[in-house]
Amino acid sequence: MEWKPHYDSRKLSPAQAVTHIKNGQKVFISGNASMPRALIAALADRAGELKEVELNHLLTFGEDPFKSFEGVRDNAWFLGPAIRDAVNEGKSDYIPIFLSEIAKLVRGGNWPIHVAMIHVSPPDQFGYMSYGVECSITKPCAEAAELVIAQVNPRMPRALGDCFIHVTEVDYFVEQEEELFELPLKEASDVEERIGKNIAELIDDGATLQLGIGGIPNAVLNQLRNHKDLGIHTEMFSDGILPLLSAGVLNNQKKGLHRGKIMTSFAMGSRDLYDAIDNNPIFEFRPSHYVNDPFVIAQNHNMVAINSAISIDLTGQVNSDSMGHNIFSGIGGQVDFIRGASRCPGGKPIIALPSTAKGGKVSRICPVLAPGAGVVTSRGDVHYVATEYGVVNLFGKNVRERSQLLISIAHPDFREELEKESFWLSRG
Repeated sequence: MEWKPHYDSRKLSPAQAVTHIKNGQKVFISGNASMPRALIAALADRAGELKEVELNHLLTFGEDPFKSFEGVRDNAWFLGPAIRDAVNEGKSDYIPIFLSEIAKLVRGGNWPIHVAMIHVSPPDQFGYMSYGVECSITKPCAEAAELVIAQVNPRMPRALGDCFIHVTEVDYFVEQEEELFELPLKEASDVEERIGKNIAELIDDGATLQLGIGGIPNAVLNQLRNHKDLGIHTEMFSDGILPLLSAGVLNNQKKGLHRGKIMTSFAMGSRDLYDAIDNNPIFEFRPSHYVNDPFVIAQNHNMVAINSAISIDLTGQVNSDSMGHNIFSGIGGQVDFIRGASRCPGGKPIIALPSTAKGGKVSRICPVLAPGAGVVTSRGDVHYVATEYGVVNLFGKNVRERSQLLISIAHPDFREELEKESFWLSRG
C-alpha cells in the first residue's frame, strides 16, 4: 500500500492540529510516559476559547495546563499528581473502572471519543507506527475515535506486539521530537527491603510475575537474583527488571502463556529502559483489555501478582485509591491481576504495604477503613498480605481469624490497640 502521500499531505504544526478539536467534544490523551506534550501545550494555548471539552486519560505528570480554564475539564480513569488536587477540589473528575474494561467502555457506543491525541514512533517502510511505551488503552481509544491526531516522535521506541497503527488510520500528523517522560528508579527503603524479602520467599523458580513500579516492586526484584526461569506478565514494568533480564534469571521459559515473551501493556522508566525496548522481540506490548483480562492472566503458571495498598481493615478490605474522601490514584489493574492470579495453577495474589504511614504515627492495618476510603479489592478477593513483619494468607479464613493474622503483621506499637478494637469480630 502506498502510504506516504497520505502522510505527507496531512502534516501539521501542533497549533494547526488542535484547531480540529471543537466545543463539547471528548478528547482522549495518551498518558503515562507517552504524554504528547507538544499537542497538550498547543491545546492549552486554545483552552480559553473552548467550552465543555472533556479530557479522558490515565496517569499524567507535570503541571496541569488546563487548571485555570473552565471550558476544559479532566475526566480521568487514573489520577496522578497533575490533576489530583483538581479532582479533590471538584474541578476535575475521576471514573472508577478496571483497566481491563476501559476498552469495553469506549467501544460500546455510549462513550464516544471524538478526538484521540496519541504519541507514536515514525512509520516503518510499510507505514506502521508503534504506540511505543504506552499501548494499554491508547490503541483501543484510537481505534474508537472519530478523529486521530498523532505526534510522531523519533525518540519513541518501536515497541513490538499488538502495538501498531497504520498511517492511513490517522487523520493528522505532527512531527515533533521530544524526550519521553522518565521516572527515576526508586531506591527501596529499609521497610520496603524487608517487605521485598518476605515476598521473595513466596516466589518459586519458574514463577510468572506481575509487579508495578516503586520501592516494593524494586525490593522484590532485588531479592530474586538467584532464582531461575522467571517470567513476566504484567500491565507495566520499569528499570527494575533489567538486571534480571541481563543475568538470564528472567527468561520467560516456564510461562503457561506467551513463552519466551515479557507480556505488558506499558512501561515507565529511564531512557535506558526505552532503548532496551526498541525493536526488541522479547517485549510484547498489547492493549490492557488483553494483558489485564483475568482469564488470560490465569493461563500462566505459578502467577505471582504483587500489588500495593494504602490501607487494609481487619476483615481484609483493601483500599488502594483514596485517602479518606480524597481520591489519590485509581483502581488500575489491581483487581484484574489479583483475580487472575487466584485462578492460576499455583497462583499467589499478594497485597503489599508498609505497616505504618506518616512516619510511624498511623497504622495502615485498621479496625475499619477511614470514612470515604474506597474498597478496591474486596475481602473475598484477598489472599496473601505482606508487610515488613511477615506474610499471612487470608484465603478461607473467617473474620476473627483474619483479624488475628493481620494483627500479627501490624507494627508492634499498634497491635495491642488493634486487639482491643477487634473485639466486635470475636463476638459469640
